[in-house]
Amino acid sequence: MPTKPLDRLMFVQGGQCFFCKQPLPKAEASVEHLFASSNGGSNNDENCVACCKSVNALFGSMSLKEKFQVVLNQKGQFKCPNGTGSVKISIPSKVPPTNTPQAPPKTPAIAKTKDDKLAFVVANLKQRGNSKPRTLKTLTSTVGSLYPQGVSKAELASLLQQLQLTGKVIVKENKVTYVL
Repeated sequence: MPTKPLDRLMFVQGGQCFFCKQPLPKAEASVEHLFASSNGGSNNDENCVACCKSVNALFGSMSLKEKFQVVLNQKGQFKCPNGTGSVKISIPSKVPPTNTPQAPPKTPAIAKTKDDKLAFVVANLKQRGNSKPRTLKTLTSTVGSLYPQGVSKAELASLLQQLQLTGKVIVKENKVTYVL
């Protein structure tokens, strides 16, 4: 009996997220195409990894180069956007160590204020390129998935309303167009 791609990837990865190496419950798992399928990437196991839905949503249709940049920007501490964990990634350095204290690496904070949340959503939509949601229903679920630890229906409605009020999103007959 053939197995589903997600089941195969979860087995091969030992039930852990490919990026943060934390245990990955199947309910939170999704298949991330390293080379985005919207950009012609294949569905074979060499191009796919299992990761949490929030990382998948964050990466959207980014190019492989952009995805590497996101990982590298973590400066050796990949912090999962769903807040469940981080893993230290060893990156060789050609700079000899110094005895001067350095500030801890900055990790992206989960957006807390209404303006931060709106900026986070707009940034994610921009990254999606031509893969942005085209219906209000899909946009609603996409924005909700950016906050895996939950966002209230009222907050979600407020975010969607702010997208429209700021002119970033135009909704007409449940069809969505963007002015990003």
